[in-house]
Amino acid sequence: MRFHIVSDSSCDLGRAEAERLGVTMVSFYAAFQDEVYYREEKDISTHQFYQMMADRPGVFPKTSMPTMEDYLAAFRPAAEQGMPILCICLNASFSGSYQAALNAAAELREERPGARIHVMDSALATVLQGLLVEEAAALRDLDLSLEEAVAALEALPATGRIFFTTNDLEYLRHGGRIGRAAAATGTLLKVKPLIGYQDAGLVSDGIAQGRRRSMARVRELFYRHLEREGIDLRAYRLATGFGLDREEHREFAQAVYEGLLERGQDRPDVKKPYQIGVTIGVHTGPSPIGVGLLRRASLGS
Repeated sequence: MRFHIVSDSSCDLGRAEAERLGVTMVSFYAAFQDEVYYREEKDISTHQFYQMMADRPGVFPKTSMPTMEDYLAAFRPAAEQGMPILCICLNASFSGSYQAALNAAAELREERPGARIHVMDSALATVLQGLLVEEAAALRDLDLSLEEAVAALEALPATGRIFFTTNDLEYLRHGGRIGRAAAATGTLLKVKPLIGYQDAGLVSDGIAQGRRRSMARVRELFYRHLEREGIDLRAYRLATGFGLDREEHREFAQAVYEGLLERGQDRPDVKKPYQIGVTIGVHTGPSPIGVGLLRRASLGS
């Protein structure tokens, strides 16, 4: 390896997958009310946290970003070996994680003059950040230098798009995404929000009535995006993501892939689904489900 990769846990790769890729993951913290803060994917798994949310309706968890010390602990082992470091962080407009990583990099350069650390604001979140980390690992494994990999990655965040829905409007209301009246009306009418991520922010993609219709609508929006943009998925990384319900996700993902085949796309090589992590889950509740894609740097990656 010509460089080492670090990412905060909002990439939603999960601890095991990050280790398989050779990526050091720095945890966000999450807590219920005044309880102790858990380190995501270290003290508690994403599945366990979602189950706690499902078991405590009306209780809204909160998150806290990694500290500078957390990043220093992640950077030091590679720096001690003289290994350059690429750190990929959650969208800086969502969290101070990026700034904490910058502060840690500056501190480490004082400790070890000549240490090479590039901290990247991914301008992405959840599965898109994870796909960017996967792409960085692929470039690393192609023996690119840190500088070559950064240059190849810089244009990719602008190509990212997510389409998803969630089942519980109260979490969106509590997080300030929608008003109390809208949440109450939506719950009464069984309306589900369709939410997108593009150009470094969340957007409204409309509404649908009922859970099954909202998931079907997410797929339609995804297919329409592929057709409108003329996207060949062979040049992209694709991921489906979910919160707590694996069986619901299995049916959703299968429908996504069948729809792609019907539209003349090859079935993409998707290694695993993403379990959408705590940093997004505190705003969506335990029921987010959707699909995202991000362009590759090259077909070789």
